[in-house]
Amino acid sequence: MRQEDSSLKAVGWARSLPIDSGVKAARDWTRAHLATLGWPETAPDLVEGVLVAVSELVTNAHVHARSAAQLILTWDKECLHVTVHDASPQLPEQRHPGAGALGGRGLLLVDALADGWQAHRCPRGKDVTACFQDPAPV
Repeated sequence: MRQEDSSLKAVGWARSLPIDSGVKAARDWTRAHLATLGWPETAPDLVEGVLVAVSELVTNAHVHARSAAQLILTWDKECLHVTVHDASPQLPEQRHPGAGALGGRGLLLVDALADGWQAHRCPRGKDVTACFQDPAPV
């Protein structure tokens, strides 16, 4: 009988979001998958933070990269990895907008809401990944 290695279990979902799909589709899709984890009941504030981050990352892909976004959610029982891939190799930079600026706060929000985030180039663009840890692990 083969012993199974339980240290490497994860569940994931992926969706492509064309520029004209709108950010609401990304939030709704993410909310539905977070419900399968039971988070709306156990961690509603975390769900709201994840949804804000998804909105910001998908918006950045559409506006700054002028590209479709591939949204990937991966839950490994320690961290929900929210990854948005776009076609631009240019890595995002945090801005420090003035009080009257209408934009430029997306990554500041992601940084404040996520337990960590990173960006890296890949062969056909870049990935930006934010990690959200469940505050009430099982």
